[in-house]
Amino acid sequence: MKKSISLFIAALSAVSVWAEKPNIIFIYGDDIGYGDFSCYGGTGVDTANIDRLAESGVRFLSGYCTAATCTPSRYSLLTGEYAFRNKSAQILPGNAPLIIDPARPTIAAFLRDNGYATALSGKWHLGLGLATEPLDWNSEIKPGPKEVGFTYSFNMAATADRVPSVYIENGRIVGLDPNDPVKVSYKEQIGNEPTGISHPHLLRVQADEQHSGTIVNGFSRIGWMTGGQAARFKDEDMADTYLSKALEFIGKNKDNPFFLYYAPNENHVPRVVHPRFQGSTSLGPRGDAVAVFDWCVGKIVEKLKETGQFENTLIVISSDNGPVLFDGYWEGAIEKQGSHDASGPWRGGKYSQLEGGTRVPFIVSWPAKTKPGISEALISQVDLYATIAAIIGKPVPANAGQDGENLLPALIGESSQGREYIIQQALSEIAVRKGNWKYIPPGVITERLGIGQFRKTEVAEPGLLFHLAEDPEEQHNLAALYPEKVKELRSIIENVATGKTGGKKTVSKKDLGF
Repeated sequence: MKKSISLFIAALSAVSVWAEKPNIIFIYGDDIGYGDFSCYGGTGVDTANIDRLAESGVRFLSGYCTAATCTPSRYSLLTGEYAFRNKSAQILPGNAPLIIDPARPTIAAFLRDNGYATALSGKWHLGLGLATEPLDWNSEIKPGPKEVGFTYSFNMAATADRVPSVYIENGRIVGLDPNDPVKVSYKEQIGNEPTGISHPHLLRVQADEQHSGTIVNGFSRIGWMTGGQAARFKDEDMADTYLSKALEFIGKNKDNPFFLYYAPNENHVPRVVHPRFQGSTSLGPRGDAVAVFDWCVGKIVEKLKETGQFENTLIVISSDNGPVLFDGYWEGAIEKQGSHDASGPWRGGKYSQLEGGTRVPFIVSWPAKTKPGISEALISQVDLYATIAAIIGKPVPANAGQDGENLLPALIGESSQGREYIIQQALSEIAVRKGNWKYIPPGVITERLGIGQFRKTEVAEPGLLFHLAEDPEEQHNLAALYPEKVKELRSIIENVATGKTGGKKTVSKKDLGF
């Protein structure tokens, strides 16, 4: 009898914990590395706003994005599916079609269908329109964010270094003059506007050949565009613009639960911050962009406190991939890095399956529920879908989120137990970490070193095996000494790639503590 009463009390307690749906905000940095924030050992930028959230929340030491480049990671974050399962989920041009199937609900669609207002403010880079017909930029642009679950969206098509250099709000280009239609091409130059190659003297920052397309706001871009002169954005105003839309959405939804996917450009190239932030760090434009990112985080928190929403808002701060110092524009990031190591103690960065490519900052703040601390748990952004489903007490749709796991106890700091292994994708290559062991199969490791320099390292059989606790820089290959460990980790990759393991855990009453 006493046992029954205890179980009943425990059940009531569990119900009260999750009775009120929390607001959910993903603050998703761009090319921000593990070592870029002060709370992760960064020395070049004072990230006080982020550090405060880390101190009062959960700071993960083994938090990962799924891929070392932007589009694949963003795809996994929103779908709960490894990007390599979708052959279209690669770094996209600005005129690529939508790569998310609207019939398979994203986390935004899932939350929308469960009573949440949903919004995107910032970078998209997951495609727009249909693959079967050319996209007309001058009418309603669809399918896009709305068709995959966002009730409000204010975004650019791809990235700041790719045309079209315009904002899109709810499927329409902002400020477009119908008499000056936008046209976009990634195959050949269109129109006669200046480019980085034809008019380099017009550039505010010199760029490599890939980034020497149409000049917009003094910066040449990848690709070519014509028209839309009145609609073209100013890079230095971008952070303020995306932030204002995010704050407006928060204010409008102070009385009902919301999901905000806030994806600032910082610190993706071209790194052009507002004059009030220029020179605010010793690291040049790249460091200044991290400072802007931290300031934006502070403004989000300030708004949540102002509206009384902070306590019951789950905030996840992370990045889409590891850092890159030179990525097409001569801005001095390499020369000005000093002692600051954007990858922290890890080797590699963007484009690489080495640790620095996918091990990123991963901070969770939910004042009403989190147990503050530093967590060693293995956690991936692909797990957020299933974990949030557990928070609101709803099952993940059968046709979505199959690669994620419900890691709710770890997310809120109640457990140090995370997932068993981490899958790391870089371009077309895959690696795996299990415990302190890291395995990179035969293939190619790509690292961007500097201006015009990519280092490609051929990996021969049986692959590379590292023990990260003893060798964080992945310098000492132990594959020949531990063939059974190589076999074990290789089998994980093979099974995940074929869909035989590593998937979604169903959400039950037991998961929620009943």
